[in-house]
Amino acid sequence: MASVETHDLCKTYVSHKKQPGIIGGIKGLFTREVTEVHAVRNVNLSIEQGELVGFLGPNGAGKTTTLKMLTGILYPTSGSAKVLGYTPHQRKPDMLRRISLVMGNKMQLWWDLPAWDSFVVLRELYDVDPKQFKTRVDTLLEALQITDKVNVQVRKLSLGERMKCELVAALLYRPEIVFLDEPTIGLDVVSQKRIRDFLKELHREDNCTILLTSHYMQDVQEVCRRVIVIDHGVVIFDGTLDTLSRQFSDTRRLRLIFSQPVLEPDVSRYGKVIEFTEVSAILEINRNETATITSSVLQNLPVNDVGIEEVDIEEIIRDLFTRAK
Repeated sequence: MASVETHDLCKTYVSHKKQPGIIGGIKGLFTREVTEVHAVRNVNLSIEQGELVGFLGPNGAGKTTTLKMLTGILYPTSGSAKVLGYTPHQRKPDMLRRISLVMGNKMQLWWDLPAWDSFVVLRELYDVDPKQFKTRVDTLLEALQITDKVNVQVRKLSLGERMKCELVAALLYRPEIVFLDEPTIGLDVVSQKRIRDFLKELHREDNCTILLTSHYMQDVQEVCRRVIVIDHGVVIFDGTLDTLSRQFSDTRRLRLIFSQPVLEPDVSRYGKVIEFTEVSAILEINRNETATITSSVLQNLPVNDVGIEEVDIEEIIRDLFTRAK
C-alpha cells in the first residue's frame, strides 16, 4: 500500500463578490455574486514509502493546498486521500504521530522561549522516550550545526537558525512521512545547501517519505528522485527530472571551444547562438539533430573542445509554466 494516495482530490474555495459603494452594499443584502476558485482539481497521486518527491508549481498552483489536505488541515471539496492508510481530515492521533509538516512561512516554536523548551513540550505531546529524545535531538542539532543555539530565545535567532530548529522540532519523533513546504525560503545559499545535505542524510538514516515543495530548483535537483508538477490545480507531469527535460524541451546546448577566432555568422548557421566570443560559443540545437549538427560543426569549424548539455531544468520549468498560462 502506498504511503500517500489520492483519487480525484479537489479543493474549491467559494467567495462572494460585493459591488462597490452603498448601492452595492444594499444589493448584497438580497443577491450576491458567487465566485469559485478551483485550487486543486482531480489530483491523483501515489507515493511509496521511502520516496523523495519534489512538488513543483508556480505561486497559486495548488501545492500548499494539496499538502494541507494531505496533513488534514484542510477538508477536500471532493475526491479522497489516504496517508498511511488514514483519512487525513479525520486527524487521528495515530496518524499525526507518524507524519510531520514544516512550512517555511509558519512557525511551531514558541517565539519567546528557547527552542529547547519547545522540543520538551513536543516530546510530551508525541510521547517520545526521554533517552531516545535526548539522543535524537543531539543528533539532529549536530547535523544542522546549531547545538549552541538551542538555548537561545527563538525571537533572537536568524531566519536560517530558526528554520533549522523548526526541522528539529518536526523530526524529533521520527515521522514516517515528512511534508516540507518551502523549507529554504529566504535562506542564504550556505543555509540552503546545509539543509539539502541534511535532508539527504535524514532520508538515508530514517528511510522516511519526503514530499518537498520549493521555488529553488537546486533543492529539488539535489534532493529529489521524482518530481510532480502542478499548475492551476492540475498535475501536468509526474516522473524523473531527466524525463521532464526530454518531454518538455526539444533542444540541447552545444558548447564549443575554438582553436582560433571565428565569426558569429559562421556559427549561427548551425543553431541559435546563446553566447558567443571569438573563441567560444554556446548553441541551442534541435534534440533530434544533435548528432548531425555536431558532426557538421566538427568538420567545418576549428573546434578544440565540444560539450553537449541539456537545457537547464529551471529554464524548462519556467517555459512550461509560461506555456500553461
